[in-house]
Amino acid sequence: MPINKTFLTFCLSLVMLNSFSQNEIIPLWNGDIPNSQKSNDKEIVLSTDATRISLVQTPTLEVFLPTKKSATGKAVIICPGGGYKYVVYDWEGTDIAKWYNSKGIAAFVLKYRLPNSKSVKVSYEAPLQDAQRALRIVRSQAEKWQVNPNKIGIMGFSAGGHVASTLGIQFDKPNIFKETTIDAISARPDFMILIYPVVTMKTDYTHKGSRLSLLGENPTDVLINQYSNELQVTENTPPTFIVHATDDAAVPVENSLNLYKALKDKGVKTEMHIYPEGGHGFSLAIGSGYLQTWPDRLFDWLQSF
Repeated sequence: MPINKTFLTFCLSLVMLNSFSQNEIIPLWNGDIPNSQKSNDKEIVLSTDATRISLVQTPTLEVFLPTKKSATGKAVIICPGGGYKYVVYDWEGTDIAKWYNSKGIAAFVLKYRLPNSKSVKVSYEAPLQDAQRALRIVRSQAEKWQVNPNKIGIMGFSAGGHVASTLGIQFDKPNIFKETTIDAISARPDFMILIYPVVTMKTDYTHKGSRLSLLGENPTDVLINQYSNELQVTENTPPTFIVHATDDAAVPVENSLNLYKALKDKGVKTEMHIYPEGGHGFSLAIGSGYLQTWPDRLFDWLQSF
């Protein structure tokens, strides 16, 4: 039976399209992962209304690049949320990356280690270690991805906002592992974007689940202060964009308000948008009235870089 040429052409087109649409996924660490140990934990991927990844064993960066014709040279590393229990990989990760690509901005979705895995030795150190390495990887390969090494930002949602703000504010925290050449590259983001972020670990306004996962049941005052990022802001903290909803019942808006004040007091250029309604975890807020215009405000802000 002869093969229909039209059907064959269609199949070939699908194969070619699929080959072009596959994104590069890069392991953050070559060889042994620092601050890790052997365990029986296995990475779990649960896909329901969104894809949630828990017990992350191999932290990665997924690369999303705009077409060369529209590339602006800007890049953003995205840290999805999930209360430090899982990573909401598509809802606050790949969906956001595709939005950036539509604006000519390269995006990198970070699948970072979570502190509740037995494979992590010191719970609170792993997310920052992964974020530092992610920034250094993107900066070291900027030419390959047509990215300006001085226009690389960090973005985070909810607990991912804590990962992002910890990097943005404590990017120069020394490594406790044996360094390689890449670790000499600056891990300072050129700008920081925080969407309904967990910022503080103090009991008055923290997200209790994130604090418990990251710091444990009875953290010391030293640890609480170290990971309360509103207390760690310096003049060298990068320019920051913040979005939060007043009626956020999971992560109180005071997380953002207190961080804004700390940034202002240190003279850090900051723009903040507080919406009266929106709750928590709204991502791009599609179908949520004028709340869904917050990405437009972000795009406007990004024009200054």
